[in-house]
Amino acid sequence: MHRLAAGKKFPYGVCVAITVDDVIQRLGGLEPAAKLAGVSTEAVRKWRQARAIPARHWPKLIAATGFALGELPGSSWPRDPETPKPPAGATAALVLADGAVFWGRGFAAHTPPASVAAGEVCFNTGMTGYQETLTDPSYAGQIITFTFPHIGNVGANPEDLEAAGPAARGLVVREDLTEPSNWRARQPLGEWLLGHGIPGIAGVDTRALAIRIRDRGAPSGVLAFPEDGRFDLAALATAAAGFPGLEGMDLAREVSCTQSYSWDETRWAWPLGHGWQREPRHHVVAVDYGAKRNILRSLASAGCRVTVVPATVSAEDILRLQPAGVFLSNGPGDPAATGAYAVPAIQGVLAAGVPIFGICLGHQLLALALGARTFKLARGHRGANQPVKELDTGKVKITSQNHGFAVDPESLPAGVRVTHVSLFDGTNEGIACTDRPVFAVQYHPEASPGPNDSHDLFRRFVQMIEDCRAEAH
Repeated sequence: MHRLAAGKKFPYGVCVAITVDDVIQRLGGLEPAAKLAGVSTEAVRKWRQARAIPARHWPKLIAATGFALGELPGSSWPRDPETPKPPAGATAALVLADGAVFWGRGFAAHTPPASVAAGEVCFNTGMTGYQETLTDPSYAGQIITFTFPHIGNVGANPEDLEAAGPAARGLVVREDLTEPSNWRARQPLGEWLLGHGIPGIAGVDTRALAIRIRDRGAPSGVLAFPEDGRFDLAALATAAAGFPGLEGMDLAREVSCTQSYSWDETRWAWPLGHGWQREPRHHVVAVDYGAKRNILRSLASAGCRVTVVPATVSAEDILRLQPAGVFLSNGPGDPAATGAYAVPAIQGVLAAGVPIFGICLGHQLLALALGARTFKLARGHRGANQPVKELDTGKVKITSQNHGFAVDPESLPAGVRVTHVSLFDGTNEGIACTDRPVFAVQYHPEASPGPNDSHDLFRRFVQMIEDCRAEAH
């Protein structure tokens, strides 16, 4: 029989087969459980926090408790007819691939039975900029959990869009969406989401979900908000398990533009809002793997006339535009998959000696084009408070990030050096070539949302262009 682990603060809880406390109690308490598993009592306390037990301990626990494999927290729970019914007041559910169910209150768009919102469940720690986050194309294929509780308080407006519409497949929040209280708001967030067909769920213990992701990696999941209030949990868990995950997935094609266009809008500034670049000094071609608008605005504000081209563009098509520099944008998915067509194009630009600046996915694709490798992070970096150290100066900058893959610094070839590292986990955050005008960073210097600590990188790119032009003459 399945049990519903819930509390007073989050009445809907998480549906699992057996709770961690059940296992600990069966074993006689914290110390006996720790002794049996060969870990510290602090590790057992972390089981409680994560509401899951690592798989390496399952054989001993099964032998000692008599529980079945499918009952242990963290394993797939049995798909039998006795699946739990929604708790009172619950109208939506986040169902993970391992069978865990987070109940809550649905809002925005209902999910049709035949097309639930499936994706990789991740969390974002930013305190501001939920609309920019939801419309960031890098979130394609993902369900976003916001760890900050007050979502919706500044409403939604057309100026804070990073793309034409949301890229995320759903969102998970702790509290009900708050009513907007901001002079720039044009409509409530829930109304805006409904207009774009995006479902949401509130009342979830987002702390427990974030800890689960932190300790076990980003799971596949589905967000269900059925109009008739009926849930087939076994089918939903099967749908979640059927999501292939982002590894090996090329999503840049889905979010990229389909034809070239020009961009001259500049960054937002009080009191006039966005401006226009009327006297550009340099022509930059931006390859759109899922480019955020504020990146394009930042290039325009730095004095560039920007031509945006599709992700599948060839080197010949880029060079035909006679750019002074080439920008490689952010984007979603696995860089190795996108690299199948992006790497040859980037290598052609490298061979031509044109200055290159890459961000996020563009950083990873540039590394691949130079001969390095990338890998999938267990939980990714997503938020506006990520500390990064610049190795040349020793300065630490707080950055905005959103990525689930990273460049392997050990695979970088001769002539390419590491310029930045994450102070969270030591992963690579930047590279530069030592013999040509090429550099890239893993994070987002354009922010939106986030701090502006690294906005000088756009000026650095322009200076690189000017230096190359001066050398040519």
